Amino acid sequence: MSNATPIQGHYDTSSVFVAVIGRPNVGKSSLTNLLVGEKVAIVTSKPQTTRTRITGVITRGPLQYVLLDTPGVHKARNKLGKRMDKTASDSIADVDVSMMLFEPYGALNESEMVLVDMLRSSGGPAIAVINKTDLVKEPADLEARREELKALGVFDDIYTVSVRDNDGCEMLFDALSRYAVEGPHYFDDDAYTDMPEKELVAEVIREKALLFMRDEIPHGIAVVVERFKERPDTDLIDIDVNIYCERESHKGMVIGKGGTMLKKIASAARADCEEFLGCRVNLQCWVKVKSDWRDNEFLLNNFGFKQNNNNR
Repeated sequence: MSNATPIQGHYDTSSVFVAVIGRPNVGKSSLTNLLVGEKVAIVTSKPQTTRTRITGVITRGPLQYVLLDTPGVHKARNKLGKRMDKTASDSIADVDVSMMLFEPYGALNESEMVLVDMLRSSGGPAIAVINKTDLVKEPADLEARREELKALGVFDDIYTVSVRDNDGCEMLFDALSRYAVEGPHYFDDDAYTDMPEKELVAEVIREKALLFMRDEIPHGIAVVVERFKERPDTDLIDIDVNIYCERESHKGMVIGKGGTMLKKIASAARADCEEFLGCRVNLQCWVKVKSDWRDNEFLLNNFGFKQNNNNR
């Protein structure tokens, strides 16, 4: 479960750690953001948007929910991909319950069956959530998917939701509360994530690159915040960011003709940053080249893609 040291005594509080797992683009980050009520995970329509484990925290009275939004499992083609897959598998072994998301249609793919096998091997509790019910054509289709998931034999219960329409999502709190463990709250009651503000800024910039650029370029970039400093006696934060590409040709594409693409990315990111930081932001972005960084262990560590430690 975790490396927590048991603490003697009675608590009036409890917590439940939840691994949010599933194939890429099934809605894990969107559901995490919806339940948390804040944007803690970036969301795009492209696979592999989530690269590391994102923690979302919701405290409702004595019960604290800790959601671990994990990367979608896929066929790893580099060391970064292997780390992403390991993050998902490690999370399953380190929580009170896993919550696996599915779509209502289509055959279960290889990555989904890998996750199901991980759940079966771990022996830990799990629930299934069929997302995107707004796309269901006939009630019988949803029931057929439900029976298919039940037959896998690894899920305690199966729930149906539409994250887009915020339909059925509230019931997940009650479902997850059944796996809560008595003990202290591991985060402040007003916290909604454990991600440092610098990491949130880097993720927002990467999100805008994913949204505005072609598929092959954004996955080859890393964003590192080099400076994050509040100006004394002002409501202004100076943020300097390096965007690292794998190819010189990619650098030109990220910058764009006359700097237009970089300005577009930075402008959209700055607006988001000002919203969640609650102040004005002076955002400066530079683009640099680090060849094949996704296969370089030193650079992966340097860019913040370290193996996850247990939260408790």
